[in-house]
Amino acid sequence: MDFIELDGVEKVFDVRRKVGRLRREKYQVRAVDGISFTVPRGEMVGYIGPNGAGKSTTIKMLTGILTPSGGRLRVAGIDPSRERTRLAQRIGVVFGQRTTLWWDLPLRDSYRLMHRMYRIPDATFRQNLDRCVELLDLAELLDVPVRQLSLGQRMRGDIAAALLHDPEVLYLDEPTIGLDVISKAKVREFLRDLNAERGTTVLLTTHDLTDIEQLCKRVMVIDHGRLMYDGPLAGLHEVGESERTLVVDLERELPPIEIESARTLKVEGPRQWLAFPASVSAAPLVAALAERYPLVDLSVREPDIEAVIAKMYAERSAGPLA
Repeated sequence: MDFIELDGVEKVFDVRRKVGRLRREKYQVRAVDGISFTVPRGEMVGYIGPNGAGKSTTIKMLTGILTPSGGRLRVAGIDPSRERTRLAQRIGVVFGQRTTLWWDLPLRDSYRLMHRMYRIPDATFRQNLDRCVELLDLAELLDVPVRQLSLGQRMRGDIAAALLHDPEVLYLDEPTIGLDVISKAKVREFLRDLNAERGTTVLLTTHDLTDIEQLCKRVMVIDHGRLMYDGPLAGLHEVGESERTLVVDLERELPPIEIESARTLKVEGPRQWLAFPASVSAAPLVAALAERYPLVDLSVREPDIEAVIAKMYAERSAGPLA
C-alpha cells in the first residue's frame, strides 16, 4: 500500500516586489512544479536538494500546513489540507530550524503537555518517553528549559517529542543539524531501529549525504520545484558522476600516490588528497593504501549535493531521470 501519494502536485506563491518608488509588481513563484511520487508504508526515503529547491514546501503540504495550488496529495488516504487535525494524530514532524517544544519550559513539561494534547494513553506515553530518553540520551536534560539547550540537544528533544504519540509517518527536516559525531550516530541508530521495529514510514530531508547513505535505500532529488531523480543513492552518484575525497596523512612526504580507481588532487607535505567515484566503496581503496604506503591517518569527505546536482544539470535536461 502506498502510504504517501503525490500526483502532479504544485505550489505557487504570489509575491510582490517594488518597481520604482511607488509601484509594486505582482509575480508568481513556483516553489513546487508538478511533482509525482509514492512512498509505500514502512519505507525510509531521502528527499534532498539545494536550499530553495522546494523540499520544505513539500513537507508543509504533506502535513497540511500549506494547501497545494494543483494536483492530488494523500497521506494514509487523507487529504492533509482538508483534514489536518485528523492527520496530526498519525504523523510526526521535526523541522531542524524550528522547535515544537515550549521555549521557557523544561523538556519534561513540554512532553507532559504533548501527552495531554495528543491524548496519549498513559502506558503508551511512559513507554515511548522512557525509550526515547534512553536511546537519545536525554535523561540529564529533562529538567532543563528548552531555551538553555544547545541546538544538538534541542534536536534530540524534538525528535523524541515527534514520536510520543506513535506516529505512522515521520517527516524529518535536517534531523542531525548541529550534532556532534557521536550524537549523529545515536540519532541514526535510533531512526534505523524505529523503522525496523515499528515499520514507521520516514521521509528525510538533509544536506548530509552520510545520513542518506546510512539510513535510506531510496533517494529523491528535487531542484527548482521539480523531481530530478528517484532511485538508489548509487544511481544518483552515477548520474551526477560525483566523487568522494580521501584525505591521507603519511608518515613522511612522498611523491603523489598512484593507486587504481583514484586520482591525486593535491599534495601538501605528508598530506595528500585523492578523489574516487562516490558510487564505489572506499574499503578496497583504503586497504590498498594501507598495504603500499606508510599511513598515519585518513578520512573520507562526502560529495556536496549541490555539486552533484550541478553535474546532473550539465549533462541532462531538466525533468525526471530514470
